Amino acid sequence: MANLVIVLDFGAQYNQLIARRIREAEVFCEVLPGDTPASRIRERDPKAIVLSGGPSSVFEPGAPTMDPEIFGLGVPVLGICYGMQLMAKLLDGRVEPAQGREYGRTDMVRAGESPLLKGISERSTVWMSHGDYVTAPPPGFQVLAETPNTPIAAMGNPKKNLWAVQYHPEVHHTPEGMELFRNFLYRIAGLAPDWKPDNFLATAVEQVRREVGDGRALVALSGGVDSAVAAAIAREAIGDRLTAVLIDHGLLRAGEVEEVRAAFPDIDFRVMNARDVFYEALRGVTDPEQKRKIIGREFIRAFERMQEEIGPREVLIQGTVYPDVIESGGKGAQTIKSHHNVGGLPEDIAFRVVEPLRWLFKDEVRRVGEALGLPAALVWRQPFPGPGLAVRIIGEVTPAKVETLRQADLVVRQEIKQAGMERSIWQAFAVLLDIRSVGVMGDARTYGLPVVIRAVESMDGMTADWVRLPYELLDRMAGRIVSEVQDVNRVVYDITSKPPGTIEWE
Repeated sequence: MANLVIVLDFGAQYNQLIARRIREAEVFCEVLPGDTPASRIRERDPKAIVLSGGPSSVFEPGAPTMDPEIFGLGVPVLGICYGMQLMAKLLDGRVEPAQGREYGRTDMVRAGESPLLKGISERSTVWMSHGDYVTAPPPGFQVLAETPNTPIAAMGNPKKNLWAVQYHPEVHHTPEGMELFRNFLYRIAGLAPDWKPDNFLATAVEQVRREVGDGRALVALSGGVDSAVAAAIAREAIGDRLTAVLIDHGLLRAGEVEEVRAAFPDIDFRVMNARDVFYEALRGVTDPEQKRKIIGREFIRAFERMQEEIGPREVLIQGTVYPDVIESGGKGAQTIKSHHNVGGLPEDIAFRVVEPLRWLFKDEVRRVGEALGLPAALVWRQPFPGPGLAVRIIGEVTPAKVETLRQADLVVRQEIKQAGMERSIWQAFAVLLDIRSVGVMGDARTYGLPVVIRAVESMDGMTADWVRLPYELLDRMAGRIVSEVQDVNRVVYDITSKPPGTIEWE
């Protein structure tokens, strides 16, 4: 990638927002661990580097650090929050615990002109979240801005092209945050806004072609847009040396197998019925993390069994996307949930796993899908988790519960489509709870299961808000579910955003 920006991650849960803002400025970036050696970064030949925030204090034993030689690579560097404090510490500035900690909206005042803050209001609103701060900049640095509680809210060394801010320009609570990113990328690093997701296509095709070589590969199809785009990229790269496999784990939505088969008529497409294996492996399991890891393990084992049928394959191609990677955790970051295709993979895998979409967000994947010419109905399908209905069933997964949820989910999707809201909603689905409640149907007492309807709007799945569905639509959904789905006598609507909740219940 000609104009590559590297984001060094120091454990910020939302460091992906930095990557998102850079890509919104139409510059490509990748996220690497904060302790990546300078030698490896030099090999990647980035045109700029950004140091992310993080939850740690630079004073803590074992706090994340970085290779100080990175500052001597001759590449512009921007430190954000923890990244600024780490920059100051490593370059002989002074960092101290803040006497007045800053959290939330803060007024910032510029101290003169600088290329980093060019065009930003002399007095602006920024979003702070820190307990430490820089009290003396490193030699050669200038103070660029201050707030009432932070004497150095921004600093820079123009000669060495090192810049830093204490606030978070990546969040929407900093109204002029994008202007700062544009200044750093365009004015300071001299980059041109020349990257769009469809430009990524040639790189992804070449990656798959290089990884597979002269051999053959499997691609995991699940019915979602991520796996479909990964399959289309792989087909473009290696043609008929690709076999697409859909593992029917018994946790798919109604009509899923038929829809996926119809979407890929010109590919070697195989369906493996592994329902009994997955149901047995999930028997008695109620913990969400354990469910996900079991499903991840059994997926791999199913692909390994597929080799006995079609012959050996060295490469397994997956539609892993960046939110999967982030939520699965990593060095310095919290694990929100282990995605079956990342944190749920067993250690002993008989394949080399290739993930051409690993650093893309969902909306970027859709745009790549459009560039590939995939049908709009497939590109714009609502996201569906690889573990399927298992993570929408609270408690133990059983065939009976899966069938109950599958019927309720079908009602939700049918009504959303009928209302013409399929494209305006990120996801709409049903969840089955592991409790019972008393009801009355036909003058008789019932003791049935409750179903939760969940509908959210989002850009990339990392944050989401609940959709204010019309009461009439909710009424139709609830009426149909209770009358058409056996053993369900109550329907509720989830009005939780992300955060604090996640989109899926498990």
